[in-house]
Amino acid sequence: MGKLHRKPAGSNGEVHNISPQGAGWTYVGFKLYHLDKGDSIKQLSDDREVILVLVEGKAEIAAGDSNFGELGDRMSVFERTPPHCVYVPNAVSWTVNPTTRCVLAVCSAPGKGNYPARIIGPTGIELEQRGKGANTRYIHNIAMENRDVADSLLVTEVFTPDGNWSSYPPHRHDEDNYPDITYLEETYYHRINPAQGYGIQRVFTEDATLDETMAVSDGDVVLVPKGHHPCCSPYGYEMYYLNVMAGPLRKWRFQNHPDHDWIFQRDKD
Repeated sequence: MGKLHRKPAGSNGEVHNISPQGAGWTYVGFKLYHLDKGDSIKQLSDDREVILVLVEGKAEIAAGDSNFGELGDRMSVFERTPPHCVYVPNAVSWTVNPTTRCVLAVCSAPGKGNYPARIIGPTGIELEQRGKGANTRYIHNIAMENRDVADSLLVTEVFTPDGNWSSYPPHRHDEDNYPDITYLEETYYHRINPAQGYGIQRVFTEDATLDETMAVSDGDVVLVPKGHHPCCSPYGYEMYYLNVMAGPLRKWRFQNHPDHDWIFQRDKD
């Protein structure tokens, strides 16, 4: 199993490359690029489907025979506007040509060829509130189960106000036992506002065979191969994260930590 906390490799070009082989798991892949106007990326999706998320900036995007033109209007992720996103099926070439400085996330998982290349955001993505009090956060469901847009991928982005908790109460999705729980590997790509701040994320199992607590900086990625994975943002610093999940079944079914489930039960009433 690879190291859970990944720092960006520089500030330009490919700054993250999380492969299933490098992570020590089977399904989720995640790449992140910092690109300038005039840069260009062309890749073949091979046996994996891809969701391209323009985290920030604008770019011309094409996939296969489809040219989607210039996409993107969110210049800072903390504008909280829905992202422009493109779905690319397996065995299809795609290109991204930035027209401004941009941040591009490449989310991947095994593909089955059931969906064509197409734009899947911002239309259809709304900002939703989840939680109460200091557990309040705001969600963009890019490609969660409620959207029939992918074979394997589940993708969402979350905005956590300063001083609040997120992915909380602690929950896990590390067993293939549908409908009670599903096995989903997961990555968290973190951003912090202002950028000099930090957030905290803990990844731990109930038997304590895995228990890591990490101070995450702007641009870091955390891997969640199993266990519970809450995070929080200190007072004065807003946290954003982009989640990529995948497993043998495209269903998000989780179980809360038994010691903390009472919080969920109280707040759902």
